[in-house]
Amino acid sequence: MAIDDILSFNSRFVEEKGYEPYITDKFPKKELAILTCMDTRLSVLLQEALGLKNGDAKIIKNAGAVIPTPYDSAMRSLVVAVYELGVKEVMVIAHSTCGACHMSYHHLKEEMLKRGIPSQTLSGLEKDGIDLDSWLEGFHDTEKSVMDTVSTIKNHPLMPEDLIVRGFIMDSVTGGLIEVECI
Repeated sequence: MAIDDILSFNSRFVEEKGYEPYITDKFPKKELAILTCMDTRLSVLLQEALGLKNGDAKIIKNAGAVIPTPYDSAMRSLVVAVYELGVKEVMVIAHSTCGACHMSYHHLKEEMLKRGIPSQTLSGLEKDGIDLDSWLEGFHDTEKSVMDTVSTIKNHPLMPEDLIVRGFIMDSVTGGLIEVECI
């Protein structure tokens, strides 16, 4: 089991003081927050490709590096990062060949049903006003998704006008960044 292996490793890590090189405080040294995708290919590549060390930036991850609604958890994290942790710049970093691109509720619904979620649960949520189709829909154009996310952050009523927000697409293999021109 992966969790048991991780717990075993963690015990040795703490015992051997493997944490010492990573000690820092809660404030990002570069006054930077990054909204990026949860894709496993970026777990280490992102920080290495950007030259970031532990404590340099707040890194917020979700499926697709998107803010689907102005008051979701990613936006909440950014508001906290700006007002509580001194963030002055935000990078939105999507990536090539993202799984959230072309993700659809239709496919996810089939997978949920196969894994034992009753169809009554899904229809009950929809009757309660939860639009699962929109909530679990991906995007179809990575560049446009980055533009939309940057716009949501920049135009959010709780974000200060002096906040710098820029968008990028990272190559999932090389870590190269291409800036997306956002208005």
